[in-house]
Amino acid sequence: MFSCYVYLVGVIVEFNEAAFRHNISKEDILNVLNTKVHDVVIEGLPEKYAAIGFDCAGNSIEVFYNQIDDKSINVFHAMKLRNSTIKILGL
Repeated sequence: MFSCYVYLVGVIVEFNEAAFRHNISKEDILNVLNTKVHDVVIEGLPEKYAAIGFDCAGNSIEVFYNQIDDKSINVFHAMKLRNSTIKILGL
């Protein structure tokens, strides 16, 4: 059973409205960031990061974000994990 977290300790998370385009909720995005199994810089895009983790139901989700500063991020994309993302990240 999965539990759903709704905050990250010590990190301010801002959301671009595009983050919700694929109907992933704020709570699910935060849970991905809390349960991430991969968190990498996207090759060729040094200020963009990809996190892979789990939503509140245990589904694999991809979340892309920008690092604003040491304590803040801006999420601009979230959706079910795609095979193309796995391939691009070399996983």
